Amino acid sequence: MSSPLNAPLRRIAHLDMDAFYASVELLRYPQLKGLPVVIGGGRRPQDEALKAAQGERPPHWIPIADFPRLKGYSGRGVITTATYAARQFGIGSAMGLMKAAKLCPEAILLPVDFAAYRHYSRSFKAIILEIAPLMEDRGIDEVYVDFTLVPGGQREGGRVLARLIQKAIFDATGLTCSVGVAPNKLLAKMASEFNKPNGIAIVFEDDLENQIWPLACRKINGIGPKADEKLQQLGIQTIAELAQKEIDWLMDHFGQKTGAWMFDAAHGIDTRPVVLESEPVSISRETTFERDLHAAHDKAELGAIFTRLCEQVAQDLARKGFVGKTIGIKLRFDDFKSVTRDLTLPDHTFDAAVIRHHAGLCLKRVPLQQRLRLLGVRVGSLMTLAEHQIGRKNEAPLQQLQTAMDLTI
Repeated sequence: MSSPLNAPLRRIAHLDMDAFYASVELLRYPQLKGLPVVIGGGRRPQDEALKAAQGERPPHWIPIADFPRLKGYSGRGVITTATYAARQFGIGSAMGLMKAAKLCPEAILLPVDFAAYRHYSRSFKAIILEIAPLMEDRGIDEVYVDFTLVPGGQREGGRVLARLIQKAIFDATGLTCSVGVAPNKLLAKMASEFNKPNGIAIVFEDDLENQIWPLACRKINGIGPKADEKLQQLGIQTIAELAQKEIDWLMDHFGQKTGAWMFDAAHGIDTRPVVLESEPVSISRETTFERDLHAAHDKAELGAIFTRLCEQVAQDLARKGFVGKTIGIKLRFDDFKSVTRDLTLPDHTFDAAVIRHHAGLCLKRVPLQQRLRLLGVRVGSLMTLAEHQIGRKNEAPLQQLQTAMDLTI
């Protein structure tokens, strides 16, 4: 048994596929490479017309001029992802398609194809497992991998093994990924963003001051817009400035648990293991309003937000391969008091319309005289889509999945 002095350095990798959905679409339509392309929304008549016009021809024969554009889009659809060329216009994930159409009207709009994305997701993860068996699945397009004891995992800080995995994935699928290797998951995830796309970044403990501390606090996974706004109000812009604060000061301003976590994160401390099997208890989406809204006076705006949250939860369920049967809501009023309500369905679902209907029933059980500052939707009692298939063999789950994701509310 090795003593601590002789123990290998802990090397954890975060691997993130580059613009995953868009990259899969570019495998199908290579003629769109280098162009602004947006993936999102439901399947539209224009998409069916494109498919019909294609006939028996391979997809790469379709002229670029034949693809539908964002220009003139109307509806509540949101962007799932976009190519790097589209991101140059300020377009990003979760942005409304109508807003994106104003930023780049000539961007090409393609519908989501989750069957294809899940196929490539399984493919790249299988490749990683053949090389490095300690892998934590974090969703359809990202994983953590423990390099510590894998051959090549220590060479050049993990760069040799990262390069091998990158090449194996590209050779088998044609897709690129970015990899960050660091002493822990927190730093590895940050590092994977340093050299996108198709890059590798290596971080050691001694690199904290020059590679991590100059970054904005928002780069720490777990510090969201609200926490970042509060940090900025307190005069804290960078991780270095956060690291200078005493733990007691942080706990006074952010609470005991969050303050202690911020202190550790700013100092690059993260002891979380790579979890080989992990399933979420629930999947939720919530939003804090820019101004407090009233159920009666702001009914239309609240209704649109509520519907969008339900649609996003349905997309998250489908993307991660889960169905759920407990539908719940969360409300926070202008006095900061919160309430939750939920109900259980007779069967599991990932259908946005079903989620919207039953979340609406939950909402009716709450008095809504006060103004609202936050609204959230949650689906719990999860099971995997594969488990659900076993109980419903006569149905076509993948077809249901596509239908659910194509649904525009």
